[in-house]
Amino acid sequence: MATKQRSRVRRPSNRDRAQRYVEPVLDPDWQNPYAPSAQERQANLRAVRTFALRRTLAQSIVVGVVVLALLVGVVAMAWLPIVGLAVALGYFFFLRRSLARFATRGDALASAVLSVFKPGGTAKDRQRLTTVLDRLSATFGVDGVSAFIIEDPDYNAALVPNGAALSLFVTSAMMSDFDLIEIEGVVAHCLARHRLGLLNREAAASMISMSDEARRELAGAGNAYRADEVAAAAIRYPQGLAEALRKCSRHVASPSSFFSSAAFAQWRWIWFDVRSDRRASDMGDLDDVELRARALDEW
Repeated sequence: MATKQRSRVRRPSNRDRAQRYVEPVLDPDWQNPYAPSAQERQANLRAVRTFALRRTLAQSIVVGVVVLALLVGVVAMAWLPIVGLAVALGYFFFLRRSLARFATRGDALASAVLSVFKPGGTAKDRQRLTTVLDRLSATFGVDGVSAFIIEDPDYNAALVPNGAALSLFVTSAMMSDFDLIEIEGVVAHCLARHRLGLLNREAAASMISMSDEARRELAGAGNAYRADEVAAAAIRYPQGLAEALRKCSRHVASPSSFFSSAAFAQWRWIWFDVRSDRRASDMGDLDDVELRARALDEW
C-alpha cells in the first residue's frame, strides 16, 4: 500500500522547473556612461570661475582680514567701519570684474589662431570638411560653426570659441592624408569637447599667462580621452577615430610645423593631439594618442 501511495506522488515536470518570467524594470537612475551628464558638463563650465577664484584666494584673504580689522576698529574710531565697508564693496566689484574678464579671455582665440596660420587645403578638401561638419553638427546639436583648413605639415585639429560662435581648424596635412571616415572621427571628437563643456576652460588656459602646470590644471588632463568616448558613442564607425589617432601616433613631426615650436605649449590643450610634439608614446598619459587609439580598439 505504501508503495502504491508513493507511486502516486506527482513529480515536478520540466515546465515546473523552468524559471518564472520576471518582467524587466527600467532603472530610473541609470545613465549612459558615454554621454555627458548634466553634472559633468556644469563642472567643466564652472572650471574657469573656480580656477580664477583659487588664484585670487590669497588676495581675498588679505582684503578680508583688513576689512575685519577696520570693522572691529569702531572701538578706537567710529569712522573705521565705514572705511571697511567701502573697501569690501570696492573689492567685491573689482573681483567680479576680474572674474568676468578671466572667463571671456578665450573668446578671441579663433582670431589668434587665424593670425598664426595661413589658409590651406584644396577646394575638394574644404568641401569634404564642410560636408562632415554639417552632418555631425546636427548629431551633436551644435550650430554656427565655421570651418577653416590651416596650412601645416602635421596632423591636428581644434574647435575653439570665436566670440559667441565656434570655429573649427583642421591642418592641411590631416585633410590630405586622412580618409573621410577618419576626418569624421576627428571632427566628432572636437564637437564632443563642446558637448562636454570643455571649450571655455581650454581656451582660457591658452590665452591667459600662467605656468604649464597651471594650464594643464585649468584645461583638465585626460579630457581628450573622455571626448573620444563621447565621440565614439555618437558616430557610425568608432574605429575611424581610432585610426585617426593611430596615424597621429605614427606621424613624425616636421621641424617646420607650428606643433614643433615653443609657441605650441601655450595652445596645447585645445588640439586634437595635445602631445603632437612628443617623440615617443607614454602609456601612462590618458592624453597620449596611441593609448587613446588602443582604448577605442576595445569597443
